[in-house]
Amino acid sequence: MTTASAALLTVPETMARLKLGRTKVYDLIRTKRLVSITEGRARRIPESSVAAYISARLEEAA
Repeated sequence: MTTASAALLTVPETMARLKLGRTKVYDLIRTKRLVSITEGRARRIPESSVAAYISARLEEAA
């Protein structure tokens, strides 16, 4: 699915995808390892940012 709602993840959805806790996800956002956008109080993480983070971690591990 390529709708806008599927392209943007909530923090809990990102936590589930990465299997990380809330504090770690916000730490990744704060250190700019995950890109996020905010609209009002809603924070959203693009799926592409999650994929890029996973790719970067895989390259670091190789």
